[in-house]
Amino acid sequence: MMGTLPSGILVSALLKRVNDSGGMGMVRARGDAQSGAILLLLNENNGTSKVMERALDLLGKVILVETGPADPTDAIAREAYWRRRRDRDPDLWVVELDIPSAERFAAETIASG
Repeated sequence: MMGTLPSGILVSALLKRVNDSGGMGMVRARGDAQSGAILLLLNENNGTSKVMERALDLLGKVILVETGPADPTDAIAREAYWRRRRDRDPDLWVVELDIPSAERFAAETIASG
């Protein structure tokens, strides 16, 4: 993704922001430090989670797009989904966040980078 910070720096910044705010973030799979895609597992307090990915919109702006299993409570399907994606793309970063408003943290850091 041209014009954006390297993936490794974006992931590090996101983890630092989340951890500094009292949440927990961890890298489930380390991807290419320069240009690896970033897949986010965003856990909510109610037991649900979203899977989102950094992408480009039609104008070339970085956005977060919801992807993955339709059922936000199916942890087994979520785990299988990211593992399949990782098998097909070894440069993929997989980052899990456990903090209230995880999507906001991700958007402010990943989509602005």
